[in-house]
Amino acid sequence: MTAVGYDPVAFKAEQRAAWNAVSAGWAFWQDRYERAAAPVTAWLLRAADLRPGSRVLDVGSGTGEPAISAGRLVAPTGRVLGIDLAPEMVDRARRCADGLGHPIEFVESDVESLDLPADSFDVVFSRWALMFAVDRPRVLTDLRHLLAPGGVLAAAVWGPPEANPMTSLAFRTLAADLPPAPDRPGPFSMSDAARTRAELVVAGFTEVTTEPVPVAMRFTSVEEYLSYARDVTPPAVLAAVRRCGGSAERRGWERLAARAARFADGDGPVILPGLAWCLRARVTPESGRPG
Repeated sequence: MTAVGYDPVAFKAEQRAAWNAVSAGWAFWQDRYERAAAPVTAWLLRAADLRPGSRVLDVGSGTGEPAISAGRLVAPTGRVLGIDLAPEMVDRARRCADGLGHPIEFVESDVESLDLPADSFDVVFSRWALMFAVDRPRVLTDLRHLLAPGGVLAAAVWGPPEANPMTSLAFRTLAADLPPAPDRPGPFSMSDAARTRAELVVAGFTEVTTEPVPVAMRFTSVEEYLSYARDVTPPAVLAAVRRCGGSAERRGWERLAARAARFADGDGPVILPGLAWCLRARVTPESGRPG
């Protein structure tokens, strides 16, 4: 164990394996998810003020957004580099971008071990990825160094779990019978907006703002939502639930169905709400920035 209370190397390996394992599920539900995420993607693109020639880094590109949308806006003279820890996600993003003619490159890479020159980008995006960084203060400082003077960080993180059934319902319900998880980076580790703003200031960013942006994911029925949950819940969680025994596993899914039904519009669709904190921060335009 390390000073942070867990093994960061093992954590990274688990994250890579988990995202690889659910990549097919995310690909299947990608269109649905992107419709839900559209308000956040639009906010990030507006905040970045992209134009032809802009140089863009997208951290944690997943299946391709917002990098693909950014590529359209910076063409033909700009460029977009999308990075993700999971090679299966990178492959999916490449397939989505293939044939579009946008100046986009997707590569397998970890934001915590990037080796790129300072001032390489005008914009850094990250949509629901920064929360998983092991050493977030260092990552934020490194991203500031990668941005040219006047550059913009536009990022989205999840608000608190109670405001995010879209993201938290399945895990919190299925994991109810499991031992407490260790205190490690996770989807809600940046849910305190005031703390996140303070972290960005400490990292050297200026003009830091946060805005709550509501989202919602729509399913035709409880059964369809359960299919989604099975497809995108990390296999390690599902395996841990199975190890609790058949009756416990059955109770977990029954409990999830009952809780999802609370979000049904009568006999109509199930609409799961969520809340993102969208962040914008700048690098001071003056040269000789702080170290």
